[in-house]
Amino acid sequence: VQLQASGGGLVQPGGSLRLSCAASGSISSIDDMGWYRQAPGKQRELVASITTGGSANYADSVKGRFTISRDNAKNTVSLQMNSLKPEDTAVYFCNAKHYRDSVHYSAYWGQGTQVTVSS
Repeated sequence: VQLQASGGGLVQPGGSLRLSCAASGSISSIDDMGWYRQAPGKQRELVASITTGGSANYADSVKGRFTISRDNAKNTVSLQMNSLKPEDTAVYFCNAKHYRDSVHYSAYWGQGTQVTVSS
């Protein structure tokens, strides 16, 4: 599975950005998709994830501001980010998972895309 992310950039506080990620390769094996982020000096953290059925999960810090969506026909996942804050500044990574069983999975990562929120 290959993941190609796009859409990062520089935005002022309170602004919006939309990240997109397209999957290719063994796409039939993909279960969950999502976005993680990593700020300088911090660990990578989950931002949002979505199942093939459309059930979404969000980090508390982005609830009500970010919306994840998925188009299974086009094999894409998007993250609409509104009301951006300086603390949202990070490199954002697209992620896909294939579950081998209820516990074990294979994870795939796209290249990171920089999001900078600054005035």
